[in-house]
Amino acid sequence: MPNPLSHIPRETLAALEGVISDIDDTVTRDGRMEAEAFDAMHQLAAAGLKLIAVTGRPLGWSDVAAHLWPVDLAVGENGAGWAWMTGRTLGHGYYQEAGERAASQELLSGVRARVADQMPSIKTAGDQYLRRCDLAYDVGETVSLAQDDIDRLLHLIEETGARSTVSSVHAHAVPGDWNKALGVVRAARAVLDADLDSERDRWLFIGDSGNDAAAFAHFPVSVGVRNVEQHLGRLSSPPTYITQADRGRGFQEMAMAVLRNRDRTGGY
Repeated sequence: MPNPLSHIPRETLAALEGVISDIDDTVTRDGRMEAEAFDAMHQLAAAGLKLIAVTGRPLGWSDVAAHLWPVDLAVGENGAGWAWMTGRTLGHGYYQEAGERAASQELLSGVRARVADQMPSIKTAGDQYLRRCDLAYDVGETVSLAQDDIDRLLHLIEETGARSTVSSVHAHAVPGDWNKALGVVRAARAVLDADLDSERDRWLFIGDSGNDAAAFAHFPVSVGVRNVEQHLGRLSSPPTYITQADRGRGFQEMAMAVLRNRDRTGGY
């Protein structure tokens, strides 16, 4: 079981350089950004912390987050690509080279055909048309798929040759070796000139579900918002700490803890 947020050492919080956050059910509730979370993001940015959003949502969503949110970098499709602003210009990067991305699309076409044949009632995510690198199925956004059906879907994806991961809303066919941790590390190196391997203890990650497991494992200061409890039994790597509040209010709780300890030391 994760430790309470209050167990994070004060000096650890004071030394943070940045916060990396999942989106769905970490800063949102019922699909909408919570006001408390958005205000907390602005406060963290104003205090000088770097902010990275990372999500299983499409790269089309990452473009919007990079453009409109107070973040330095937005990583989408579980690490497949990223977006950032340089002045008024939106930049894009990808985990795979162009040739690899083309081959990956062929693999995803095979997954789509296999699932359509074996589980015809399963529908792709409503945001699939905005995706560039992965294939997502709706398991919890507009439907509530039984766990046995989710498990069967993941098995079909993997039998076809792709990797799979699942969030609170979608099951993903991933045609490469990326995940949220690897994607964020590569994106931060490329865009922010930050080494999130050697400096991983100076970045806090906060999330809520299965597709956050790699990032929970990579970052020692890993936090789950309270609703992560629903997924703990199936997480290969749980968060080290947990908030008292759920979703966006849990994100706010984390942010206030960071800011209180930053203020105590005078910041950096």
